Amino acid sequence: MGAQSTWDFTLANYDAVWGFMVQFGSLLLFLLLGNILRRKIPFFRKCLVPSALLGGVLLLIVNVTGKQFGVELFDNQLMQVITYHCLAIGFAAMSLKTEKSTHKTNPAQVLEFGALQGGTYMLQATVGLGVTLILFLLTRDSAQVVSYVSGLILPLGFGQGPGNALSWDINYTNTPAAMFAGNGSFGLSLASIGFVAASVFGIFYINLHKKCGTLFVRKDESYDEAIRSYEEIRNEIPDNESVDKFTIQAGFVALAYALAFLFMCFLGKLSAFTNSIAWGFNFLWASIAAMLIKVIVKNLKKSRLMNRGYINNYQMDRISGFAFDLMIVAGVSAIEINDIKNYILPIVIISVLGAIVTYAYIRLVAVECFKGFEHEFFLMCFGTLTGTASNGVILMKEVDPGLRTPTSSLYILSNFPAMVMIAPLLFMLGFAGKSLNNAVIAWCIFFVLWIGYTIFLFRRKIFKKKYKDAPVAVWKDEE
Repeated sequence: MGAQSTWDFTLANYDAVWGFMVQFGSLLLFLLLGNILRRKIPFFRKCLVPSALLGGVLLLIVNVTGKQFGVELFDNQLMQVITYHCLAIGFAAMSLKTEKSTHKTNPAQVLEFGALQGGTYMLQATVGLGVTLILFLLTRDSAQVVSYVSGLILPLGFGQGPGNALSWDINYTNTPAAMFAGNGSFGLSLASIGFVAASVFGIFYINLHKKCGTLFVRKDESYDEAIRSYEEIRNEIPDNESVDKFTIQAGFVALAYALAFLFMCFLGKLSAFTNSIAWGFNFLWASIAAMLIKVIVKNLKKSRLMNRGYINNYQMDRISGFAFDLMIVAGVSAIEINDIKNYILPIVIISVLGAIVTYAYIRLVAVECFKGFEHEFFLMCFGTLTGTASNGVILMKEVDPGLRTPTSSLYILSNFPAMVMIAPLLFMLGFAGKSLNNAVIAWCIFFVLWIGYTIFLFRRKIFKKKYKDAPVAVWKDEE
């Protein structure tokens, strides 16, 4: 007989062998339980509450209850790690999709959609940071000081979800000058409230306008574009191939994240500043790496060095959906109640104000720039900029199940301009946490950028004489 194996797969070696799988499986189990709750309780369905959010809340309740009896059922740090990585994986999968517009789109509206996303981020940053700057001045001499920079997590929690909110919460916690002790739970709480805001305000909007007779459900088309893209197309990997289609898609996503990791390692070695921004933007680098891979694949096909259609949009949707669902469940469950008990007031204030100003701003822009489909556009944009893209799609499909309006196409095409317009906020995050003066400077920059984006969006109304012969085009349903 050979030498005895050093591996021990028994319960005695639980942490090394079974710990991750049990907790990962628990995430999936509670996701299923959340789905059951949503299906069995009409209130949750009517309010469009995501199954992942319900599953995360259930897991959080179980974890908090267990701690009351001295039993830690789930590792909060592991939940945070899963949240962090799932954000990047989801963005990588979304960025690998082939961008096929299903509608004729107005180029000006593509830029306007990007400017709206940038403007909303800047508005949320202005409101959130402004509130916590004031609260800091009021509490700086007390025992429970509110961090001046904590409000800057609002656009991350609302606009990008738990992953990036968690990342920068921990970054500020590890920055002594920021005087912050969120330990990840502050950002995760804001992101969770964002999901609720997307559902509550979205349903309120739909019901309000239906009662007023200004909103109607558009006729559903006889096909689903996502399903159609899944069907066999010429030169796609056949089902009888030795490797599964899904495996190929997962490989592309893994490659994108690997390239992002190498780039983050490179940035981290350059300087203290680049190191501070490298690891907090894993989703951004993953998206850029994915777009680079997509360009390479496209050129290889053009040069006939690659004949098959390796990237499948439907499969990428499934991967991103799975990653974001896991991110939400893990993110909500990772909230540590003790870490946020001193931050209840700022969380409530910036969440409520953030939801209200986001609602009002997007509504005004939708009416101004996206005439003819302003309701569909508002629901998509509001759901995305308070929850996730999935929230936006769910809300939009309540009134446009067949995707008859150009909203979805505009969203796809506006990704790049939106990324450019949001970039100043992302790169100011580290700067703002270094000192109170830096935070004030950052607030001024965000406010000026918001003004600039808003002037662009309302340019026709502000400069009436210049645009009197070029009013905004009114979209009309082809039906």
